[in-house]
Amino acid sequence: MKRKLVSIMLVFAMSASLVACGSNSTSDSSEGDTSSASSVSSEDTSDASADSAEEAGDEEVVTGGVPENYDETCSEIYQEVLGEFYDTYMEAKEAGTISERFAKMAIAEAKLMESGVMLPTTSQGGRYAISRLAPYTTDYVLWGGDQDRFHQALITTDLIKTADRNEMKEKWGELKGTGTYMDWARNYLTEKGYTLKDTYNYIYTADPTTWDALATSRAVDGEVLVNTYDGLMEYDVEGIQQPALAVAAPEVSEDGLTYTFKIREGVEWVDSQGRKVADLVADDFVAGMQHMMDAQGGLEYLIEGAIKNASEYISGEITDFSEVGVKAVDDYTLEYTLEAPCTYFETMLGYSVFAPMSRAYYQSQGGKFGIEYDASAADYTYGKDANSIAYCGPYVVTNATEKNTIVFKANESYWNKDNINIKTLTWLFNDGQDVSKSYNDVVAGTVDGANLTSATVETAKKDGLFDEYVYVSSTNATSFMNFYNLNRCSFANVNDGTTAATTKSEEEIARTAAAMLNVHFRRALSFATDRASMNAQKVGEELKYAAMRNCYTPGNFVELEEDTVVSINGTDTTFPAGTRYGEIMQAQLDADGVKITVWDPTAEEGIGSSDGYDGWYNVDNAVEEMNAAIEELAAEGITIDESNPIQIDFPYPSAIEQYANSANAYKQSVENALGGKIVINLVDTTDADGWYYAGYYTDYGYEANYDTYDVSGWGPDYGDPSTYLDTFLPDYAGYMVKCIGLY
Repeated sequence: MKRKLVSIMLVFAMSASLVACGSNSTSDSSEGDTSSASSVSSEDTSDASADSAEEAGDEEVVTGGVPENYDETCSEIYQEVLGEFYDTYMEAKEAGTISERFAKMAIAEAKLMESGVMLPTTSQGGRYAISRLAPYTTDYVLWGGDQDRFHQALITTDLIKTADRNEMKEKWGELKGTGTYMDWARNYLTEKGYTLKDTYNYIYTADPTTWDALATSRAVDGEVLVNTYDGLMEYDVEGIQQPALAVAAPEVSEDGLTYTFKIREGVEWVDSQGRKVADLVADDFVAGMQHMMDAQGGLEYLIEGAIKNASEYISGEITDFSEVGVKAVDDYTLEYTLEAPCTYFETMLGYSVFAPMSRAYYQSQGGKFGIEYDASAADYTYGKDANSIAYCGPYVVTNATEKNTIVFKANESYWNKDNINIKTLTWLFNDGQDVSKSYNDVVAGTVDGANLTSATVETAKKDGLFDEYVYVSSTNATSFMNFYNLNRCSFANVNDGTTAATTKSEEEIARTAAAMLNVHFRRALSFATDRASMNAQKVGEELKYAAMRNCYTPGNFVELEEDTVVSINGTDTTFPAGTRYGEIMQAQLDADGVKITVWDPTAEEGIGSSDGYDGWYNVDNAVEEMNAAIEELAAEGITIDESNPIQIDFPYPSAIEQYANSANAYKQSVENALGGKIVINLVDTTDADGWYYAGYYTDYGYEANYDTYDVSGWGPDYGDPSTYLDTFLPDYAGYMVKCIGLY
């Protein structure tokens, strides 16, 4: 399973430092212009029909139990729908070179896009924003969790002017990799007359569900907790990995299997009151990894097959953790042993799966390891609240009031306390129901940054702030999707059994189930979706394409290091060094004759991109695919026409205006494009909680209460396309397959 389920959630809120491993608000981690997206709903984190038309009509609403023969049904559907993707992806994982691996993964992703199980919608960012957070003064990287660390942020007392922000961004591009940007930025702001402050007030939209960083895969948890501990290595504001709790980069054995770290001495664990509870030692990384594998909160997929015997321990095949490839050689020497050389292993270190945990403190809170681990035990209190964890990072949490405030205070015992610019970090809750609140709070100085909605853009113009202070936040590598439920088993939210209940008859449920298993039907639904009109309801007409994404892995995420020959439908095709991932994906789509555009070589002034345009919406293509679906489904005895449409349940929160408007735009575009042969039933969840419980807060596919859903997405955990594609593996290995109703 996986960490970075992102939720679009309240993309309106832009907490200036902002952004998901798959999780949470609307942010631009690179600039701190928006909030973060790892685990919030689908603007990040991160994150089904019946077996057949006949069976669907007879199924009862699931309110918590596992349906009969559920795993077998999931496996059958997966093989039928995603079997070609899986086979191609497994071949890619056996590639002999990095470039061949990237090229074959791009081909595999083309098969994933062709399957039509989801429609890419947006990335994070690409919104009008206003902020006191200086650009690129939080950790910068496209993957992992380091971008959610805020202690080095530069925050000004006054809003930063757009012209000054643009100059800083341009300078960052010049200085990236030199280690000098932070000093330059501080001097620049001072010379421009800005005053820096040591507080940062940030909007958040969902409370953490646990305070145990190693037992969760949700971004809403990870984005909070990453500020309470340090990792071995962390990416700095220029995107360069630097030593943190390790004193230097690891020593790597000649065979590429052993990574040895020297641990920083003198680091202390403290409680929420700042009182020392233990010294940090190498064994705390061993304890952390064992606890992560015991808890199986969705992080373990990262190291399965990577660290020696990790998969065997997680499955129970091995019970002696000393056989797993993580060992404390002595108090300050840590060693990881891999199953095989892994080119991206070090890029994984910034993610919480490698976080340390004080063994002594954990045990003092009732924690146990291995077969004795039991989070439900009466004496188990670890991670239940902010007072039941130990801290070794820049902050301790002194207040955590649900749906109100989270206060981080500088850790006086922090090993790197001289480099903490923000002494008090305050997160203030905003549920998004008042569309003007975030903007008004920024202007008043209550918070230090926010994204603007289409309504508050007009307010900013009337206030005379738009031209001078508003900017467009940068996009990042988080991908939000519309997911199609291939195996729907729940017809009301499982948390209460009543919210967002379907109004469909059993016959309509059965017809939808059959249609959703038809690839042409799913493609017709995607081609009929006017994503630009939907986005315009949230970000305004001017920016409706700014964050639009057309594939799962961004097309420019990786590129070939050398000339590479791969087979495209039996024809050996050479892609030269420097070819972007998206270009290869497009080549396979074109060869297969599937009319999706995931790569535009003319975008970004000729650099090429998978973002910023609509490569899916096409009424003619939608009608063509729908006609094919109608013909194939007719052979199964299912008639589809204007008098017998397929009913699609789509949850939305009426209390949040921008999402209600977007839902109505979705309904209008699909129904108009397909002449009423599909009817979108807008299922009102009222508020964000009901919206999230329809899918984002679920753990298994059988709990997903929708036919289509737009509240989840994924952000990368490390620098390889497998960080995305692994989420669509079968048999509970892939975190996001639950979003299509499987596993």
